Amino acid sequence: MNAIARTFAATLLAVAIQASFGANAAQPQTAAPASIAVVESERYITTADGVQLHYKDWGPKNGPVVTFSHGWPLNSDSWESQMIFLASKGYRVVAHDRRGHGRSSQPWDGNDMDHYADDLAAVIDALDLKDVTLVGFSTGGGEVARYIGRHGTGRVKKAVLVSAVPPLMLKTADNPGGVPLDVFDGLRKASLDNRSQLYLDIASGPFFGFNRPGAKPSQGLIQSFWVQGMQAGHKNTYDSIAAFSATDFRADLKKFDVPTLVVHGDDDQIVPIDNAGRSAAKLIPGAKLLVYPGAPHGLADTHKDRLNQDLLTFLQQ
Repeated sequence: MNAIARTFAATLLAVAIQASFGANAAQPQTAAPASIAVVESERYITTADGVQLHYKDWGPKNGPVVTFSHGWPLNSDSWESQMIFLASKGYRVVAHDRRGHGRSSQPWDGNDMDHYADDLAAVIDALDLKDVTLVGFSTGGGEVARYIGRHGTGRVKKAVLVSAVPPLMLKTADNPGGVPLDVFDGLRKASLDNRSQLYLDIASGPFFGFNRPGAKPSQGLIQSFWVQGMQAGHKNTYDSIAAFSATDFRADLKKFDVPTLVVHGDDDQIVPIDNAGRSAAKLIPGAKLLVYPGAPHGLADTHKDRLNQDLLTFLQQ
């Protein structure tokens, strides 16, 4: 395991152990389905297996389409900075809450990448979106990769992976630079013991890089992460740990045949860049890699102005 992966493993395991034993952390301060039904007035799509997916559809309906797939344990609110920026530039931006997250249904089963990808397909098909640029952050990057792997690029124009988990996070015999299983087991234990504290610890530490010397923690970002996490289902977020950590996307990435942008921070403590962004860019034919020096995992917030501009530049190319 390389140095970056070791640092991530130690950081995440420490967070998991701290949450498991109830340590004090910053507290929120006051202040491809067979059939699809769309409830337009309420912004819900019902998949063939009965899951209701909440979605946002902003901007002009005749604008170029961009979809956003969010990370764990968040929801589509986590993309609001990018969505309002691109919508103001004339793009139609669509983002759904993944099954089990946000305002979507919380099914007991189906909390895996195949279902996540099929749900994204359900949104795209129900709204009849074409020439779409798929943007995925973290777990959402895996969702985008598996969508292309399962559904192809018939409706896709471009793809963007931001701080994304592909190709494979878990350490295996043929992925020696990955994160050891016991780190994710610790994360699962912390989730069962006190997931509320776990989310606070992740947000106030490695996710936004607030644990770095000289960092200035934002209570707004910490509380937003916590609120989104607690909106999600307990079983759904628990199962999703296996989905984002153990799913192998290497075959999916090789099926990309559209222009692809990979964005990753080189101080990402959650999804280390060497085993993720850099490796993914090598597997995707013709992919362009943008490395943000010093950027943490949650760069869609900490580096939102740069990301917004990079997305716009890529869309206009």
